[in-house]
Amino acid sequence: MPIPWSAGSDAFSQILRRRAIEPDAVRDVAAAWDAFGEFLQIEVEGIENDGDGFIVEWGKWDWNADQPSLSFGRLLAVNDAGDRDAPDWQPEYWKVELQLVFAEDPAWADLDTLGHQDTGFDYDEIGAPRIAALGETRRFIESYPQLAAMWRAEPTGSRLTLERAG
Repeated sequence: MPIPWSAGSDAFSQILRRRAIEPDAVRDVAAAWDAFGEFLQIEVEGIENDGDGFIVEWGKWDWNADQPSLSFGRLLAVNDAGDRDAPDWQPEYWKVELQLVFAEDPAWADLDTLGHQDTGFDYDEIGAPRIAALGETRRFIESYPQLAAMWRAEPTGSRLTLERAG
């Protein structure tokens, strides 16, 4: 059953909690990833037909006090905002994002030299195509030693948000 786009963070939060993971206290990256994968299979209403994608981002960001971070995000192109008949109408973009923050560690000490990095947005359809895309993303992450080490580490903090994107 589809959920309204505005309930995205609530739906993700419920999935995490069903798996005994508190959104603000994630301690297992792989378990959070599995919950993210489940969340990405939920249909969302109120968005453009091709306006549902996901991304993984990593780096050190000023809003996380420049701590090493890894985030799983779902970008939604919301079509119920503004006057759709206006010639310059565009959907609003909103992002449901789980940010994981880590302590400094030699295994990813040079993470800041990479700058803000990401996998790029993937817009594969819900179902088997999205499952395959998630698998490819996971393999991509494993190909970077710093990310693979971070994946196996315990986050020191986490935060789940729904915010308007760029």
